[in-house]
Amino acid sequence: MTAVTDLTTYWDRYAGQLPTPPREDALKDALRWCQYPDHGPGPELLGEPATTLELGCGRGDAVAALATTGVDATGVDLSAEHVRAAHEWWGDLPNARFVHADVVDYLSTTRGRWEAAYSIWGAVWFTDPDVLLPLVRERLVPGGRLTFAQAPAVPGAYGVQGIYATGFRGRKVWVYRWAYEPETWEEILTRHGFTGARAWVEPAPEPDHVGTLIVRASA
Repeated sequence: MTAVTDLTTYWDRYAGQLPTPPREDALKDALRWCQYPDHGPGPELLGEPATTLELGCGRGDAVAALATTGVDATGVDLSAEHVRAAHEWWGDLPNARFVHADVVDYLSTTRGRWEAAYSIWGAVWFTDPDVLLPLVRERLVPGGRLTFAQAPAVPGAYGVQGIYATGFRGRKVWVYRWAYEPETWEEILTRHGFTGARAWVEPAPEPDHVGTLIVRASA
Protein backbone atom coordinates (compact mmCIF):
# COMPACT_ATOMS: atom_id res chain seq x y z
CA MET A 1 0.00 0.00 0.00
CA THR A 2 1.23 3.50 -0.85
CA ALA A 3 2.66 5.31 2.19
CA VAL A 4 0.98 8.67 2.72
CA THR A 5 3.66 11.36 2.99
CA ASP A 6 1.88 14.25 1.30
CA LEU A 7 -1.39 15.09 -0.43
CA THR A 8 -0.34 13.45 -3.68
CA THR A 9 0.39 10.09 -2.09
CA TYR A 10 -2.90 10.33 -0.19
CA TRP A 11 -4.73 10.34 -3.53
CA ASP A 12 -2.41 7.69 -4.94
CA ARG A 13 -3.43 5.40 -2.10
CA TYR A 14 -7.10 6.19 -2.72
CA ALA A 15 -6.61 5.32 -6.40
CA GLY A 16 -5.20 1.94 -5.44
CA GLN A 17 -8.37 1.12 -3.49
CA LEU A 18 -10.80 1.70 -6.38
CA PRO A 19 -12.74 -1.29 -7.74
CA THR A 20 -12.14 -2.31 -11.33
CA PRO A 21 -15.49 -3.05 -13.00
CA PRO A 22 -15.75 -4.06 -16.64
CA ARG A 23 -15.22 -1.14 -19.01
CA GLU A 24 -18.85 -1.24 -20.13
CA ASP A 25 -20.08 -0.83 -16.55
CA ALA A 26 -17.57 1.94 -15.85
CA LEU A 27 -18.78 3.89 -18.89
CA LYS A 28 -22.45 3.37 -18.05
CA ASP A 29 -22.10 4.80 -14.54
CA ALA A 30 -19.40 7.41 -15.26
CA LEU A 31 -21.61 10.50 -15.55
CA ARG A 32 -23.79 9.84 -12.53
CA TRP A 33 -23.54 12.81 -10.19
CA CYS A 34 -25.08 11.09 -7.16
CA GLN A 35 -23.45 8.46 -4.99
CA TYR A 36 -26.35 6.02 -5.30
CA PRO A 37 -26.67 3.58 -8.23
CA ASP A 38 -29.17 4.58 -10.93
CA HIS A 39 -30.26 7.66 -9.01
CA GLY A 40 -30.39 11.34 -9.83
CA PRO A 41 -29.44 13.28 -12.96
CA GLY A 42 -26.95 12.07 -15.54
CA PRO A 43 -24.99 13.48 -18.48
CA GLU A 44 -27.80 15.87 -19.40
CA LEU A 45 -26.45 18.28 -16.76
CA LEU A 46 -23.50 19.00 -19.05
CA GLY A 47 -25.64 19.89 -22.04
CA GLU A 48 -24.00 19.07 -25.38
CA PRO A 49 -20.48 20.54 -25.21
CA ALA A 50 -17.91 19.81 -27.90
CA THR A 51 -15.03 20.21 -25.42
CA THR A 52 -14.89 19.34 -21.71
CA LEU A 53 -12.47 19.51 -18.81
CA GLU A 54 -12.85 17.31 -15.74
CA LEU A 55 -11.34 18.70 -12.54
CA GLY A 56 -10.13 15.68 -10.60
CA CYS A 57 -10.74 12.98 -13.18
CA GLY A 58 -9.72 9.96 -11.11
CA ARG A 59 -9.39 6.89 -13.32
CA GLY A 60 -10.92 8.84 -16.19
CA ASP A 61 -14.26 7.04 -16.59
CA ALA A 62 -16.25 10.24 -17.20
CA VAL A 63 -13.67 11.57 -19.64
CA ALA A 64 -13.84 8.26 -21.49
CA ALA A 65 -17.64 8.24 -21.53
CA LEU A 66 -17.67 11.68 -23.14
CA ALA A 67 -14.89 10.81 -25.57
CA THR A 68 -16.84 7.80 -26.86
CA THR A 69 -19.61 10.21 -27.95
CA GLY A 70 -17.17 12.36 -29.95
CA VAL A 71 -16.51 15.01 -27.30
CA ASP A 72 -12.95 16.34 -27.08
CA ALA A 73 -12.51 15.41 -23.41
CA THR A 74 -9.64 16.25 -21.05
CA GLY A 75 -9.15 15.25 -17.43
CA VAL A 76 -6.65 16.53 -14.89
CA ASP A 77 -5.77 14.86 -11.59
CA LEU A 78 -3.22 15.35 -8.82
CA SER A 79 -2.60 11.61 -8.43
CA ALA A 80 -0.02 10.04 -10.72
CA GLU A 81 -1.59 6.67 -9.96
CA HIS A 82 -5.00 7.91 -11.11
CA VAL A 83 -3.55 9.26 -14.35
CA ARG A 84 -1.56 6.06 -14.93
CA ALA A 85 -4.74 4.02 -14.52
CA ALA A 86 -6.62 6.40 -16.82
CA HIS A 87 -4.05 5.89 -19.57
CA GLU A 88 -4.12 2.14 -19.00
CA TRP A 89 -7.91 1.92 -19.11
CA TRP A 90 -8.77 4.52 -21.71
CA GLY A 91 -5.59 5.41 -23.58
CA ASP A 92 -6.97 3.82 -26.74
CA LEU A 93 -9.66 6.52 -27.08
CA PRO A 94 -8.43 9.24 -29.48
CA ASN A 95 -10.58 12.02 -27.97
CA ALA A 96 -9.57 11.37 -24.34
CA ARG A 97 -6.58 13.14 -22.75
CA PHE A 98 -5.33 12.85 -19.18
CA VAL A 99 -3.03 15.30 -17.43
CA HIS A 100 -1.11 14.74 -14.20
CA ALA A 101 -1.20 18.10 -12.41
CA ASP A 102 -2.70 20.10 -9.60
CA VAL A 103 -5.84 21.72 -11.05
CA VAL A 104 -4.83 25.21 -9.91
CA ASP A 105 -1.39 24.87 -11.49
CA TYR A 106 -2.87 23.46 -14.69
CA LEU A 107 -5.52 26.15 -15.07
CA SER A 108 -2.94 28.84 -14.32
CA THR A 109 -0.67 27.75 -17.16
CA THR A 110 -2.81 26.12 -19.86
CA ARG A 111 -3.98 28.00 -22.93
CA GLY A 112 -6.88 25.59 -23.42
CA ARG A 113 -10.49 26.74 -23.51
CA TRP A 114 -13.49 24.50 -22.89
CA GLU A 115 -17.24 24.62 -23.35
CA ALA A 116 -17.82 22.76 -20.09
CA ALA A 117 -15.83 22.09 -16.93
CA TYR A 118 -17.08 19.67 -14.32
CA SER A 119 -16.19 17.87 -11.11
CA ILE A 120 -17.95 14.73 -9.88
CA TRP A 121 -17.04 14.58 -6.19
CA GLY A 122 -13.62 15.79 -7.35
CA ALA A 123 -11.26 18.72 -7.21
CA VAL A 124 -13.86 21.47 -6.72
CA TRP A 125 -14.67 19.92 -3.36
CA PHE A 126 -11.02 19.97 -2.32
CA THR A 127 -9.89 23.37 -3.63
CA ASP A 128 -10.46 26.86 -2.24
CA PRO A 129 -13.27 28.27 -4.43
CA ASP A 130 -11.87 31.79 -4.19
CA VAL A 131 -8.74 30.49 -5.91
CA LEU A 132 -10.26 27.91 -8.25
CA LEU A 133 -13.41 29.55 -9.59
CA PRO A 134 -11.76 32.60 -11.24
CA LEU A 135 -9.34 30.25 -13.00
CA VAL A 136 -12.15 28.01 -14.22
CA ARG A 137 -14.16 30.95 -15.51
CA GLU A 138 -11.15 32.29 -17.40
CA ARG A 139 -10.67 28.96 -19.20
CA LEU A 140 -14.34 28.52 -20.17
CA VAL A 141 -15.56 29.94 -23.46
CA PRO A 142 -18.23 32.66 -23.11
CA GLY A 143 -21.37 30.92 -21.95
CA GLY A 144 -19.44 27.79 -21.01
CA ARG A 145 -20.82 25.79 -18.12
CA LEU A 146 -19.35 24.69 -14.80
CA THR A 147 -21.09 21.77 -13.09
CA PHE A 148 -20.01 20.01 -9.92
CA ALA A 149 -21.30 17.60 -7.31
CA GLN A 150 -20.17 16.75 -3.80
CA ALA A 151 -21.54 16.00 -0.36
CA PRO A 152 -23.83 18.63 1.17
CA ALA A 153 -22.55 20.67 4.06
CA VAL A 154 -23.11 19.33 7.54
CA PRO A 155 -25.57 21.81 9.10
CA GLY A 156 -23.69 24.48 11.02
CA ALA A 157 -20.26 23.46 9.65
CA TYR A 158 -19.42 25.75 6.73
CA GLY A 159 -16.32 26.90 4.93
CA VAL A 160 -13.07 24.97 4.94
CA GLN A 161 -13.12 21.57 6.66
CA GLY A 162 -9.96 19.66 7.54
CA ILE A 163 -9.16 16.01 8.20
CA TYR A 164 -5.91 14.19 8.95
CA ALA A 165 -5.11 12.12 5.87
CA THR A 166 -3.32 9.44 7.89
CA GLY A 167 -5.61 9.44 10.91
CA PHE A 168 -4.19 10.44 14.27
CA ARG A 169 -0.87 8.61 13.95
CA GLY A 170 2.04 9.16 11.61
CA ARG A 171 3.11 12.03 9.40
CA LYS A 172 1.06 15.23 9.55
CA VAL A 173 -0.79 15.35 6.22
CA TRP A 174 -3.97 17.39 5.89
CA VAL A 175 -6.85 17.17 3.44
CA TYR A 176 -9.15 20.18 3.12
CA ARG A 177 -12.69 20.32 1.75
CA TRP A 178 -14.98 23.31 1.27
CA ALA A 179 -18.63 23.08 2.32
CA TYR A 180 -21.46 25.60 1.98
CA GLU A 181 -25.22 25.64 1.75
CA PRO A 182 -26.64 25.85 -1.81
CA GLU A 183 -27.52 29.54 -1.59
CA THR A 184 -23.98 30.35 -0.46
CA TRP A 185 -22.53 28.49 -3.45
CA GLU A 186 -24.76 30.57 -5.71
CA GLU A 187 -23.48 33.75 -4.07
CA ILE A 188 -19.84 32.65 -4.38
CA LEU A 189 -20.21 31.82 -8.07
CA THR A 190 -21.97 35.10 -8.78
CA ARG A 191 -19.25 37.00 -6.95
CA HIS A 192 -16.67 35.42 -9.22
CA GLY A 193 -18.48 36.47 -12.38
CA PHE A 194 -20.57 33.39 -13.16
CA THR A 195 -24.19 33.81 -14.24
CA GLY A 196 -27.33 31.77 -13.77
CA ALA A 197 -25.89 29.97 -10.75
CA ARG A 198 -28.16 27.28 -9.38
CA ALA A 199 -27.35 24.96 -6.49
CA TRP A 200 -29.52 22.34 -4.83
CA VAL A 201 -29.37 19.17 -2.77
CA GLU A 202 -30.62 16.18 -4.74
CA PRO A 203 -32.47 13.98 -2.22
CA ALA A 204 -31.22 10.47 -1.57
CA PRO A 205 -33.43 7.57 -2.64
CA GLU A 206 -34.12 6.72 1.00
CA PRO A 207 -35.48 9.15 3.61
CA ASP A 208 -32.91 10.56 6.04
CA HIS A 209 -29.99 9.42 3.87
CA VAL A 210 -27.26 11.83 2.71
CA GLY A 211 -28.21 13.69 -0.46
CA THR A 212 -25.98 15.19 -3.14
CA LEU A 213 -25.09 18.86 -3.57
CA ILE A 214 -25.24 19.75 -7.27
CA VAL A 215 -24.16 23.14 -8.60
CA ARG A 216 -24.35 24.66 -12.10
CA ALA A 217 -23.37 28.06 -13.47
CA SER A 218 -22.29 29.69 -16.73
CA ALA A 219 -19.24 31.80 -17.54
